Amino acid sequence: MTEQEYNECVNTYADNVYRFILKNLRHEEDARDVVQTAFEKMWRNKDNVDAQKSKSYLFTVAYHQMIDHIRKVKRIQLKEDIGENARVENKPVSNLKKILDEALNRLSETQKSLVLLKDYEGYSYEEIGEIMNLNASQVKVYLHRARVQLKNYLVKIENVI
Repeated sequence: MTEQEYNECVNTYADNVYRFILKNLRHEEDARDVVQTAFEKMWRNKDNVDAQKSKSYLFTVAYHQMIDHIRKVKRIQLKEDIGENARVENKPVSNLKKILDEALNRLSETQKSLVLLKDYEGYSYEEIGEIMNLNASQVKVYLHRARVQLKNYLVKIENVI
């Protein structure tokens, strides 16, 4: 990959990668850090990256960076929560966006990423498979299961109120 191809990749895919990561993390600064790290890794490995597959490479690296970040944050939160008495409150949600966000947040990291890549970003099964190191059949099965889980959550009567 040449410097010019790298710059074209940045200009073409930066917004898409940022949107995908932000939708998963819901924190702008963390999303910027993850995306910047992904582009940095791509730059350091530019000699080994095929320009034709730069989109897949970039999303794959960003996805793995995001997973690492989520795991790190979970470890930190778990340490803080130990010893504290956590209270769980069930509040009815009347806002559709909040209901959809809650439904997405109930999915596993893999399922959430699949739904966002396919339904929000519009990637093909093959592209998603390259990004997430799955074959197209696995993507279809996992995506179907995620959608069923979303449907089951969204049709519950207590979520409609």
